[in-house]
Amino acid sequence: MITDIFERSKRVIPGGVNSPVRAFRSVGGTPYFVSSAKGSKITDISGREYIDYVCSWGPMILGHAEESVISAIKSAADKGTSYGAPTVAEVELAELITEFIPSAESVRMVSSGTEAVMSAIRLARAYTSRDMFIKFEGCYHGHSDALLVKAGSGLLTFGTPSSPGVPADTTKNTLVASYNDLASVKKLFQEYPKKIACVIVEPVAANMGVVLPKDGFLQGLREICDKEGALLIFDEIITGFRLAKGGAQEFFDVVPDITALGKIVGGGLPVGAYAGSKKIMNLISPEGPVYQAGTLSGNPLAMAAGIATLKKLKEKDFYKKLNTASEALFDGMLENGRALGYNFTLNHIGSLGSLFFTEKDVVGYESAVISDTAKYARFFHLMLDKAIAFAPAQFEAIFVSSAHSEADIENTLKAHYICLRNL
Repeated sequence: MITDIFERSKRVIPGGVNSPVRAFRSVGGTPYFVSSAKGSKITDISGREYIDYVCSWGPMILGHAEESVISAIKSAADKGTSYGAPTVAEVELAELITEFIPSAESVRMVSSGTEAVMSAIRLARAYTSRDMFIKFEGCYHGHSDALLVKAGSGLLTFGTPSSPGVPADTTKNTLVASYNDLASVKKLFQEYPKKIACVIVEPVAANMGVVLPKDGFLQGLREICDKEGALLIFDEIITGFRLAKGGAQEFFDVVPDITALGKIVGGGLPVGAYAGSKKIMNLISPEGPVYQAGTLSGNPLAMAAGIATLKKLKEKDFYKKLNTASEALFDGMLENGRALGYNFTLNHIGSLGSLFFTEKDVVGYESAVISDTAKYARFFHLMLDKAIAFAPAQFEAIFVSSAHSEADIENTLKAHYICLRNL
């Protein structure tokens, strides 16, 4: 049944999927097609249920089909699905973001993380009157042309450092540094004095697998940008609202100039946002000259889902409970490895983690790509056979939600032990 629908899909959709990593190309086999999801579980079209650690690649921090979120979406839909005019819900969600995120005084809603990042960079260029920007090898910031240079996520999975169709002129102002290497950043500023508008970084890299910032790395970026007159952009599309209510910038106590948001901010619906100080954000049209627009920006269904989700994050001990479950999972995986004498690297922080099949510490792009992807593929399918859904790619993350129960964690660890033993 699943094979039949996949073949049907390939006849009308490139590769049979609408986002490359879903195709299982890096792990082999046929992707499962989901029919429904609830809480910590997804169910495929054959009726098989899995404990889900993909969580729609991060947004489902509350788990799937959380009651208050679904109720908010239904209520909004009853009133209409799109207006092309302002709504109170847009204001309410923006107010919640400014309450949560330390760097946010003003917010512009968009429809995707890619759109949020490309708009943030345009804004930084306008604010500084400079054209160049620095990104980091292995970090993924969406699929806009200028950012498809040594990117992570699906591009890293498929071994593609860039993409056909991206003109060289489009990327001539894109400079690439090494994650966790401040010297590589300083070198670029020395080579291009007063030409670099901004540095954009995933404060916790999560698209070459999860790679944590070394002590002082984010603080060092803040200091370099201040010294050089450049802006610091945090791409918190994954870390925003996941590491803490205020994201990685609250967790690490480093405040960027502009923050790009997505995933959790939309409660599972397509939403992105970018935020910063009023001084910077007031350059955006219609207040200022920097043009950015979107027909479905601030969509009422998406705003309702985002508001309902963020309100749940304000509940007492939400992050304590989420992180306790996450630690039980990640500590248990490490204990299974020790018990079997099996060496691997497990990077994790809060409810975000990655299992790398390498004995070396993974601290950046070069150490991530030496991981044994063939072994990960075998591990992935062994876990899937046990009804545990991890990401179908080595260089993606494990996401834990507040819906994952003690029983879910226990069952996952039992399967993990067996799968490691059978690798």
